Amino acid sequence: MLDFCLPDMTGLEFLDELQQQKLEMPLPVIMLTGQGDERVAVQAMKRGVQDYLVKQYLQPDTLQLTVRNAIQQSLLQKQFSKIQHQQQLAAAIALRIRQSLHREQILQTAVSEVQQLLLCDRVVVYQVDEKVSELYLTKLCETGLTSYTDPIAKFTSFLRKNYQSSIEEIGGATTFRKAKASIILSENRKKNQQAYLVVPLVLNNQGESTKVWGLLVACLGSNQRQWQTDEIEIFNQLARQLEIAIQQAEQFRQALEVSETQKQLNAFKSQFVSTVSHEYRTPLASILAAASTLKQHGDTLDEAKNQQFLQLIEDKARQMSQLVDDLLIIEKFEFGKAKFTPLPFELLQFFADIIEEQRQTLSDRHRLIFKITGNTKGFWGDHKLLRQILVNLLSNAIKYSPDQGNIEVHLMGNDSHIIFEVKDEGIGIPIAEQEHLFQTFSRGSNVGTIPGTGLGLAIVKACVELHGGEISLESQEDQGTKVTVYLQKKLASE
Repeated sequence: MLDFCLPDMTGLEFLDELQQQKLEMPLPVIMLTGQGDERVAVQAMKRGVQDYLVKQYLQPDTLQLTVRNAIQQSLLQKQFSKIQHQQQLAAAIALRIRQSLHREQILQTAVSEVQQLLLCDRVVVYQVDEKVSELYLTKLCETGLTSYTDPIAKFTSFLRKNYQSSIEEIGGATTFRKAKASIILSENRKKNQQAYLVVPLVLNNQGESTKVWGLLVACLGSNQRQWQTDEIEIFNQLARQLEIAIQQAEQFRQALEVSETQKQLNAFKSQFVSTVSHEYRTPLASILAAASTLKQHGDTLDEAKNQQFLQLIEDKARQMSQLVDDLLIIEKFEFGKAKFTPLPFELLQFFADIIEEQRQTLSDRHRLIFKITGNTKGFWGDHKLLRQILVNLLSNAIKYSPDQGNIEVHLMGNDSHIIFEVKDEGIGIPIAEQEHLFQTFSRGSNVGTIPGTGLGLAIVKACVELHGGEISLESQEDQGTKVTVYLQKKLASE
């Protein structure tokens, strides 16, 4: 309440000094004057006075109403200034959240900034992980106090109750955009009520459908205060910005994967052309030379020589055919076209038949040994893929053992697993190169003139992985190599 006539200054001069104080919030002022002066009233209003009253016409009810209006106007102005300040902070936070394209950094920025803005004890981001018909929440990022117990069951129940349609991908984006944050109460170990503010994070799936990606949760942690309406609204706004940032990060990750896949594909194509050119040139040269000799001198060659050249042509043609087959198999694995069709079959007889086939290719200097240990019955697998595994391992063992020696196949089994080893006494593999041998077109530097494409072990590894198994390799240069394959007798999905 300010009188226009003061002992040492006028009310207008006092208002000027009050403005110079630069208060955070202007004080509500009602000016009183003994006589109505329109010029003074205008000057007072320009300086922020809420109302201007003339004393001689003043009544108690008029004064009471004027004071009440001034206080209400001041409160509204304070609330507006607070909301405006929070909106400015929220806009700045949204900008910081969306500056990064890496999900981990986005989430860390979001939880930290939300906690500081809302002055809450804790902020957590959960991701929805759907498995079969069950729903799980995985904690990805959090900040603040960690002594509180998370009501995971209540979060999950909240999600199922309010957003079940989004989990089943039923409905449209409009429905989800209307979703607001909800308050959930939970008791911690001290029996104090915690007020959790929970909002779902909803992402668009290539503009066609929407899906709940996770939850953004803020916790007050005690009864010291309650969530305010403006805080809940800002929380919703920041959740929307976090959704956009996560969506952008996901698109960026997918773009990187596409780019990396394209690089790998280009490298594969380049290596493919180089390998085919190199591996075809040698057998083709041999075939052309043999065919030319037969054409020009076939009449003068004896029968043994004729058969020798014909056998050479046949062997080289088979070698080229095998290369084409291997490349087609690799192409299926590279582009996810390989099929896995597990069926039960007798593993012992299967191994025995393949080993007998390979014996036909052995020289007199090699000795193939087959050992069986344990229970090998009850195996489910893909007959064609398992044949690729065993034939490639045996072919390698024979090919890279040029100076005679034993080649041992050991088949072992128990109630749940099958393990088999293929061991040779050949040239071995340099230790530094062993980690790359299961990659396509990878060969040891010590193979010399031994022919090969570097595709065999890559095919073996892909076939093993389709069986849900594992493969390991032990080798020392000039001492031999042992490859071990671990397979489950029956996968859980079968």
